[in-house]
Amino acid sequence: MELEFDVNIKPNDLYDYMMYHTYTGMSGIVGTVCGFFMIILFFTGHQFLYLAGGIIILAYLPVSLFMRSRKQYLATPAFKESLHYLMNDEGVTISQGETKESQSWDDMVKAVSTPESIVLYTSRVKASIFPKKQLGDKKAALIQMISTHMDPKRVKIRGN
Repeated sequence: MELEFDVNIKPNDLYDYMMYHTYTGMSGIVGTVCGFFMIILFFTGHQFLYLAGGIIILAYLPVSLFMRSRKQYLATPAFKESLHYLMNDEGVTISQGETKESQSWDDMVKAVSTPESIVLYTSRVKASIFPKKQLGDKKAALIQMISTHMDPKRVKIRGN
């Protein structure tokens, strides 16, 4: 079985990935809990400082991730051209221009779905992002390819 497609990463794709990566990690969880806790303290103690602090904490991460996704997009030349993916039984090959990189399925860390993308982690913090809108009719084949070649415990793709 072989699957080939092209992906062109946009700032919104990076933002979607960063939001998922952050809010499923410790910093996102702790930040959200602290923000809500401060808002609850406002309602119990009626101190405006708690409300302001809670709102700032809850708003900081999404705003900073939005700005960082735009900055990263502009600073990364690889995002200016499409990435070509070839997936087969051996693994995943990514090519762009003259550059080609391959990785075996055994080296993949995990696969997840976000509201906008399917993300294939190649390390703890690096990933290939596949925007669902760009996959079109190849989305089901991509999910099948990942599910076939990766340990089911490492695949968390939901809501196709």
